[in-house]
Amino acid sequence: MMRSLRALGEDRLLAQILPQLKQNSRVVAGAGDDCAVVKFREAKEWLLLKTDCVVEAIHFVAGSSARAVGWKAMMRALSDFAAMSGVPQFALISLVIAGKRRVRWVVDLYRGLNQAARYLDVAIVGGETSDTDGPTAVVVSVSGFVEANRCILRSGGKANDDLFVTGRLGGAIRQRHLNFVARIEEARWLTANFKVHAMMDLSDGLGADLPRLARASKLSFSIDERALPLSKSCTIQEAISDGEDYELLFAISRRDRARLERTWRKKFPKLPLTRIGQFNQQSVINNQQLMSGYVHFRQRR
Repeated sequence: MMRSLRALGEDRLLAQILPQLKQNSRVVAGAGDDCAVVKFREAKEWLLLKTDCVVEAIHFVAGSSARAVGWKAMMRALSDFAAMSGVPQFALISLVIAGKRRVRWVVDLYRGLNQAARYLDVAIVGGETSDTDGPTAVVVSVSGFVEANRCILRSGGKANDDLFVTGRLGGAIRQRHLNFVARIEEARWLTANFKVHAMMDLSDGLGADLPRLARASKLSFSIDERALPLSKSCTIQEAISDGEDYELLFAISRRDRARLERTWRKKFPKLPLTRIGQFNQQSVINNQQLMSGYVHFRQRR
């Protein structure tokens, strides 16, 4: 029986597609992580590649500030660089938009894209535009680098690792999703000072992204829901399922916990860092059941 994308869902769709993608000997990490990682002969660093999009009625509502949409479109891609401890450098912008849109909206969109790029010293070097009869879509493709010894994949987690999140969770749909800053600085500091085993950014919500991190590391997890750092006026359920937080979720040896918490407070006094649980061997404990986060094709924001 032919199944629809909505019946299948994003994760199971990707599980069918990704293993079939062509790779070569220069690919360190292909599709399935936050960024693709490739290497070139004689190069000291690895090349990171990422493309991401924001689509009207999915990632922003009609009437949203065009400047804020541009800022979000750029920062979404840069948040994936943070997840790999990468340094973004160049961006391409593809804009799919109806001809009836006002020129001013597009000018403001690029103003937001430029502001976000400038904030993290990224050069916008080209792109593409296309007409459409449908909703607006902004596609941002970014390239940059990461040192081989500082590249963090989703698959490096170890049993008994502590799980930490930066910032606060939940309620991003109340405008924070349009003005966040990718945690590039924090990720670079982490990998300069600690051995981070696995990391990703929280874009689809803890309920969707934590199980993905655990599956990539072939581990189980347990969390203390009462420990979750809640945004103002948010419930635990919203912190797990809302999505669009763009905070870092990472795994680190429990031996480093005390030093991490102490030095983080000194370096980032205004940004909370919270231990929310740990990784476990799959054979020891079953995954705690979490309310799901956002899954493409299966629901709408």
